[in-house]
Amino acid sequence: MDALVLSHPEQLERLRRACPEAEKAAVLAGDPCFDRMLAARRHRERFRRALGVRRGQRLVVLNSTWNPEGFFGNGGDQDDVLPSLLPRLPAELPADDYRFAAVLHPNIWYGHGPGQIRAWLDRARRSGLVLIDPVHAWRQALLAADLVLGDFGAVSYYAAALGLPVMLASAVRDRLDPEAPLASFVRDAPRLDPHGPLREQVERALADHRPLAGPAEFTTSAPGASAALLRQRFYTLMDLPEPASAALLEPLPLPAYDPPRRTAPLHVRTHVQGAEVAIERSTEHPYGSEGVAHLSVHEDTLDPGSLESADVIVREGREDDPRLGGPGVWSAEVLHRHPHCAVAAYVTGPNTCTVRTREHGVFRLSAGPGADADPAAYASCLAAWLGAGGRVPAAGVTLRTRTAGGVHPVAVVPLSGDLAAQP
Repeated sequence: MDALVLSHPEQLERLRRACPEAEKAAVLAGDPCFDRMLAARRHRERFRRALGVRRGQRLVVLNSTWNPEGFFGNGGDQDDVLPSLLPRLPAELPADDYRFAAVLHPNIWYGHGPGQIRAWLDRARRSGLVLIDPVHAWRQALLAADLVLGDFGAVSYYAAALGLPVMLASAVRDRLDPEAPLASFVRDAPRLDPHGPLREQVERALADHRPLAGPAEFTTSAPGASAALLRQRFYTLMDLPEPASAALLEPLPLPAYDPPRRTAPLHVRTHVQGAEVAIERSTEHPYGSEGVAHLSVHEDTLDPGSLESADVIVREGREDDPRLGGPGVWSAEVLHRHPHCAVAAYVTGPNTCTVRTREHGVFRLSAGPGADADPAAYASCLAAWLGAGGRVPAAGVTLRTRTAGGVHPVAVVPLSGDLAAQP
């Protein structure tokens, strides 16, 4: 062996005790993976927008290492922690307050196959979970995260080193060197009780978070310097002079835009006070909660039967999509096909939608300055406001949608002519 790269002197001390003959090959060269993350921290908001995280939302990243004791475990086993949590997360944590992403170790994908992984996680994906590329995009997901739920794998440790709140849902210790910093992290990190109320635990973890000192200290002894140290060693081994230019690492690329596409039915709770409508949406209705409830269903739901009881039916599309006929034709067809439905909402952009109501006409909804919520939530707010006796004047009205810890002004403008007419 010509060189054994270590990231911190602490590892050198353990190497010296465990294998003294390897000490002469040891090279302290920092951590290039962590250095790439440190360099890309300034792009956090871009990474969040790429994942469709809106203002006021919290991104929760779930990550699992690849052995059976990890967060994901064997994947399909109902005793595994992650598969049992996935239906509960979108049920207990409101859709407009939280966004979910999963980072699964590449060996999980390789061991089970992409088709099996997607089949196991199909329900969660329909509830808004995004699966992160385990090779090219996991670092960007960590930089975008507000909270990480994970296990004893390296991704959780990197998250803690970045100063993020981390809760361990699987924390096996017997696989770890008890003297390693990772073992100390597993002992000290907050635990997630998978059987307890999730919203309370998540909110407490965010509110009470204090960064752990160990991961930030022991991840690297040379932050930002790994490229120079590694190149120096490589050229020494080749007995060649180093280039005069600076040694640099490839920057983390901006991931493709991957907003949530929730097709699972959403139970919507609203509370109307004047022109302000507080809204909370999740995949299950919490009995005993305050406010008026209705059901919002995406037209591409896996269960077409849920469309028959939907109060609001939603889909996305271009205004000129010939397959759907545009907002006017589509919305009229939906209300004709589903007599129980009161509102059909055609989302045309990240902040706009066209809404046809059964009793009040057709409206264009667009986010005002400072608004940044799901247009389908705006449609549900309009439905609740009209149901509480609101009326839109000819000049339009501005509703204030209260969600995700903020208030979002939404302009509601009546439409007339061909768009409003029945096809």
